[in-house]
Amino acid sequence: MGRRSRGRRLPQQQQQRPGSAEDGAEGGGKRNETGWEGGYPEIVKENKLFEHYYQELKIVPEGEWEQFMEALREPLPATLRITGYKSHAKEILHCLKNKYFKELEDLEVDGQKVEVPQPLSWYPEELAWHTNLSRKILRKSPQLEKFHQFLVSETESGNISRQEAVSMIPPLLLNAQPHHKILDMCAAPGSKTTQLIEMLHADMTVPFPEGFVIANDVDNKRCYLLVHQAKRLSSPCIMVVNHDAACLPRLQMDVNGRKEVLFYDRILCDLRIATRGAEQLVEGGRMVYSTCSLNPIEDEAVIASLLEKSEGALELADVSSELPGLKWMPGLTQWKVMTRDGQWFPAWDDVPQGRHTQIRPTMFPPKDPESLQAMHLERCLRILPHHQNTGGFFVAVLVKKSPMPWNRRPPKPQGEPSDRRGPVQPSPEDPTAQSPPDPAVLGSKPDAVMSDAEAVERAEGLENDGSKRDGVCGPPPSKKMKLFGFKEDPFVFIPEDDPLFPPIQKFYALDPSFPKMNLLTRTTEGKKRQLYMVSKELRNVLLNNSERMKVINTGIKVWCRNNSGEEFDCAFRLAQEGIYTLYPFINSRIITVSIEDVKILLTQENPFFRKLSSETYNQAKDMAKGSVVLKYEPDPTKPDTLQCPIVLCGWRGKASIRTFVPKNERLHYLRMMGLEVLAEKKKKEGAVATNENAASPGAPGDEVGAEQEAEQPASLELPMAGDPASDPAEVPMGSDPAEVPTGSDPASDPAEVPMGSDLVEAGPPR
Repeated sequence: MGRRSRGRRLPQQQQQRPGSAEDGAEGGGKRNETGWEGGYPEIVKENKLFEHYYQELKIVPEGEWEQFMEALREPLPATLRITGYKSHAKEILHCLKNKYFKELEDLEVDGQKVEVPQPLSWYPEELAWHTNLSRKILRKSPQLEKFHQFLVSETESGNISRQEAVSMIPPLLLNAQPHHKILDMCAAPGSKTTQLIEMLHADMTVPFPEGFVIANDVDNKRCYLLVHQAKRLSSPCIMVVNHDAACLPRLQMDVNGRKEVLFYDRILCDLRIATRGAEQLVEGGRMVYSTCSLNPIEDEAVIASLLEKSEGALELADVSSELPGLKWMPGLTQWKVMTRDGQWFPAWDDVPQGRHTQIRPTMFPPKDPESLQAMHLERCLRILPHHQNTGGFFVAVLVKKSPMPWNRRPPKPQGEPSDRRGPVQPSPEDPTAQSPPDPAVLGSKPDAVMSDAEAVERAEGLENDGSKRDGVCGPPPSKKMKLFGFKEDPFVFIPEDDPLFPPIQKFYALDPSFPKMNLLTRTTEGKKRQLYMVSKELRNVLLNNSERMKVINTGIKVWCRNNSGEEFDCAFRLAQEGIYTLYPFINSRIITVSIEDVKILLTQENPFFRKLSSETYNQAKDMAKGSVVLKYEPDPTKPDTLQCPIVLCGWRGKASIRTFVPKNERLHYLRMMGLEVLAEKKKKEGAVATNENAASPGAPGDEVGAEQEAEQPASLELPMAGDPASDPAEVPMGSDPAEVPTGSDPASDPAEVPMGSDLVEAGPPR
């Protein structure tokens, strides 16, 4: 298991030794005689029973036990991943390697040479890095402080994610493609989900990929943390839902006028939800099962039980060559079971009757040698901490060859009614995985089990009572589903004849191919203040399943109502969050700007036209007031300048132009152009002190509803998307992050980007 998780899961077995002068796991702060400055005694990382168990299982190669234990006792290095699908990824990587990392090469702090971050050898294209720099050291020198601010800002912008290295493995082995329908069954806090979104958008020229990600979590509060992580990537192809994954509802889609069961091409899962995942996997699809445990009872035993129940429907894939550079151990084919008091049982036959409620047959390897060999459990991957300085991890990749046996049935004769399928119950023989019902127990024959498609049709017939409003999705009735947490606002698609849309279409000269049917709002009454967009596939899912699932969030914001917009011929201005999705369809109100114009627009207050280039002035001077697109195209003949396109939302005023861009995105563009924003610590501290206005974790507001996100207060800490220690209850849920306009607008964010003299040249970006 991982180093952090093991410390939390076995606290009762850890001994404490007060008064030690040794450094703790995170290496922070001086100690007095009673331990930490806060009065906490040091945790001794020693557990004899743990060592006895894993030594006996021989999961560690001969002669490597001491290295294994030493790695477990050391803190994990911080690992970061560059968002791979954005066109800015190469620029961020270039900036990291040629600016920030170079500044660390000869740096010493307190007489100790700083270790330069290194790429993860097995992650493609050098997009993942690890470093042993601690928070304490990051504050010891101006260069490190500047590097830390870069990480914080880019993380909040969605350009970088802090994620434990082994957590990056399952999405890579899933091998997701832009057309795949993907299910993440236990998704919070969202680090793996963001990887999957990146894979959907591998081709940035396609604004709406055919595939989508449905990210589920059983914990309502953690769903909002998941929303915050996913929203950083601004994708119209992600939906966050709130269900117990073990009984995740079967969804359906409209295919050429006929409702069909939704099967997923790719699924991420763990533990008891694996069987439900296998049921919803399409034939030929791939499912990745992973845990942060090294225990074969949670790993190989679960996989063996699932393979045995599948009767050949599932098989383990050989992925040994898919991540070159990753060191791993093959899965075990033999193991024993040990009780908490250290008693061993080599096989189920050795377990006394009195232990049968604690120890189950599926915890042991299969008895039949031929069946065991056919399972190929050695194809599982076990990552040991000392091999590449990571947490412990287990991964198995399963491919579905045919329907699960309890879903198979011969075609029923014409006109013969189907028996209603009973609820799926956990098998008494397998406490770690859910299994199909026993036909003998249910009093029915195997060939009378209702097929997936028939079950959906039956459910649809029961649920459709004619009261559903066209284009309005959810929330589902509380009496039909046990739902907890906030009551979500509905998802209301804009009718084709809505008078709201024609002025928008005319003002921005939207292309006829613009999918206006995918526009939605979050209110059924009153003025529509925000317009969101989803892909047509997610629209299909929403419209056909509102009675089956609780949707927390989906779609990206593309337009916001401007209170005085009517006088400018259009009541809605463009939103930066969705501009990269919207831009390919806009044919009017586009101003092409130079890199110098971008610097001025992002750093000066409401710059007058005359401050911009003559080319920009000529485009803007005859344009009507209102929202505009500001587009920078890189010049390939000038390789030393920024080589990725930039699209910004702006406002053409009477004699000036301003931008509407979130603070951290603004900082990102400036850094990519070679400008560094100096920190204003007093200002940041003031922002933290005045953060009392942030909404408390109560019910969402009328308009935003599920749009509640974890607002990140001004801080010097790098948020970790995949940190399991994060407490979702402590994450404040507020409205959308403010889009910060430059200028003296009294509504501007007080923590907006410092202007003018607060910017220093950091050298050319290349």
